[in-house]
Amino acid sequence: MNDQPVAVFDSGLGGLTVVRALQRQMPNESIVYFGDTARVPYGTKTCRTVLQFAEQDCNFLLRFDPKLIIAACNTASALAIDELAPHLPVPVLGVVRPGAAEAVRQARGRPIAVLATPATVSSEAYPRAIQAIAPHIAVTQQQCPSLVAMIEEGRGSEDPILRMLVAEYLEGIRGLSPGVILLGCTHYPLVADAIGALVPQARVVDSAQATAIAAQQMLAERDALSGACGRGTLRCYVSDNPQRFREIGGRFLGRPIRDVTWVTPEQFFQESLLGAPLGSDRCA
Repeated sequence: MNDQPVAVFDSGLGGLTVVRALQRQMPNESIVYFGDTARVPYGTKTCRTVLQFAEQDCNFLLRFDPKLIIAACNTASALAIDELAPHLPVPVLGVVRPGAAEAVRQARGRPIAVLATPATVSSEAYPRAIQAIAPHIAVTQQQCPSLVAMIEEGRGSEDPILRMLVAEYLEGIRGLSPGVILLGCTHYPLVADAIGALVPQARVVDSAQATAIAAQQMLAERDALSGACGRGTLRCYVSDNPQRFREIGGRFLGRPIRDVTWVTPEQFFQESLLGAPLGSDRCA
């Protein structure tokens, strides 16, 4: 048993959908969350920049002596986790591989369409992860560059402007008759109804629940599940605008957020974990 916290980071608010799934799957675990709200979104950044930001996020979270770090950001999972993992003193889990595995399970051999940010699409992380499991399954990807901003504005599945945008993004996908629409961004579950309504023949899969199950399995294998009785705690840290995080974050978490701390730049930056130029090979 291990009562150290599980640490979670994201570029902003979207990772709270993963926190929500973690709390449902492992209610006794305490969670420390960092949202890099000063530099959101990661999805439009270069690989080298995403790697640098993810390294700094992990470095900050290591101060809380976590037993596991979860990159609840598809872009960071796609571009940074493989390079950071060997340098971290604790296990690290991304959302790409668990999400890909669940998509394959539900697709039952039919095509899979991935909706994601430009950086995640460019990384080809989801096609690689899916085809590593099921090489015969066809995979197509669609960039959705404006969707995150619209969701954070508060636009939901019933908003006519958002529905028009989703319809535009899905125009080329609907004719492929996918068996699964895989939401490759942690913001997208908030508009899953709008996506599902436009592709009714497909199952809509998000990686949050699959990631929570994978995290539980990792901790169980290490005999590191919390032995605490009662519900775990949630502490949230942000790099900018904690009030906005409280106000909007409740929609992602499914309940009000009270404990939010602003981290100043002076508190945030530390020595590099990698000890070498960031992304010297991977991001070249």
